[in-house]
Amino acid sequence: TNLFHLIEPAMPAMSDPTVLPFAFPSVRAKKLTAAFDGGRLSSDGGVLLLAQAARRLGIAEKLAAVIPDRRDPSRIVHPLPEILLARILAIACGYEDADDLDHLRADPAFKLACGRLPESGVDLMSQPTVSRLENTPGLRDLIRLGRVLVDLYCASYATPPEAVTLDIDDTCDVVHGQQQLSLFNAHHDERCFLPIHVYDTATSRPVAMILRPGKTPSGREVRGHLRRLVRAIRHHWPKTAITIRGDGHYGRPEAMNWCEDNGVAYVFGLTGTKALAAKVEDIADTIRVVRAIGDKDAVRGFAETTHAAKSWRQQRRVAARIEATRLGLDIRYVVTNIATGTPEWLYAELYCARGQAENLIKLHKGQLASDRTSCRNPAANQMRLVLHTAAYWLMLTVREAVPTAHRLARAEFATIRLRLLKLGTRIRETAARVRLAFAAACPEADLIRHLATALAPAPA
Repeated sequence: TNLFHLIEPAMPAMSDPTVLPFAFPSVRAKKLTAAFDGGRLSSDGGVLLLAQAARRLGIAEKLAAVIPDRRDPSRIVHPLPEILLARILAIACGYEDADDLDHLRADPAFKLACGRLPESGVDLMSQPTVSRLENTPGLRDLIRLGRVLVDLYCASYATPPEAVTLDIDDTCDVVHGQQQLSLFNAHHDERCFLPIHVYDTATSRPVAMILRPGKTPSGREVRGHLRRLVRAIRHHWPKTAITIRGDGHYGRPEAMNWCEDNGVAYVFGLTGTKALAAKVEDIADTIRVVRAIGDKDAVRGFAETTHAAKSWRQQRRVAARIEATRLGLDIRYVVTNIATGTPEWLYAELYCARGQAENLIKLHKGQLASDRTSCRNPAANQMRLVLHTAAYWLMLTVREAVPTAHRLARAEFATIRLRLLKLGTRIRETAARVRLAFAAACPEADLIRHLATALAPAPA
């Protein structure tokens, strides 16, 4: 007996014909056996839709253009755009670890998506090549990569919009070890990062992702992020009105001063104080009385005032949402430099719309696993945030190509992946063509055919 044959790895290459079969329970007295010997099959046939989205955006080429490639050109087998594209496609398909490329490098669908023939083409790169890439960019390179993401966002509009509202928020990214920048955060009761996410919530489009320590941002830090972000956007849209929306972490005097000095509108959450409560006490008392007389579960009202905290340089407009319930009185405040609109519109419609940004963070962090920031070097972890944001763009581009009336037009990324990307596909390469055979019973066959056409590059 060949002992080396018996101790082969449990997960060999998909084309290995020596794999021992395994069994499932019999059906109607017929034995069921299986083996991974089907040949050129892929479980990610829909990755070609993502590849078309990537070509339309030119995302891999744009990112690669700002990353220095210090390799010997005569020995390069895997160009930077190809490495980036393979990594981004893998993330979008649910393979967030670079280790997964050790197996996906021979997957025929991934090879096609990266521009290589499924059988005669050379396999894609493996994990060490990807890891070296993630550790290549320095601080200046990462700043340029962040600028590329802003450029992508601005290019997503056919014409400069009259106005945009950008939501800024941070999220807890629990660390997996002793990574640099990780700190213990008492609020989250975890050792973590608190990366900042910025979205155009109205369109679900990402604008910026910034890795940062696990502590609440200071006013000086918030001001710096806003200054760089707005400058990059105004490079494309000098006349577009920009509104920044965030919770109380971002309503710092330094940030508000900068916005007022640079023509940027803002609406930030504001922590209540005794002085603020006293200014809206008359309206709050009226709401309390109305609830008590009517014996209602809850009565809500709105008020506005002007206020100047000791650290503020001037009086600012404050809107209050006042709600009386059987449990007592609850008052929430927002501060803004927007002079128009009722306090109800400011709070209930403008400010509360930022809740959608939380859902977008969940897509980015939960369904694209952007919290897999397990590198020790913070620069490598920031690079991973860039790659996951690029994967977000591909998923969003595919979803935007779905007809509006279709049930998947507003689906979450996990549903898009399940219905459109995880497709069993047989791939055959001949001398003249490559043929993909999807399952005849595919429930989204019509939509996939539509997307292949809708995402096709425009004719030259």
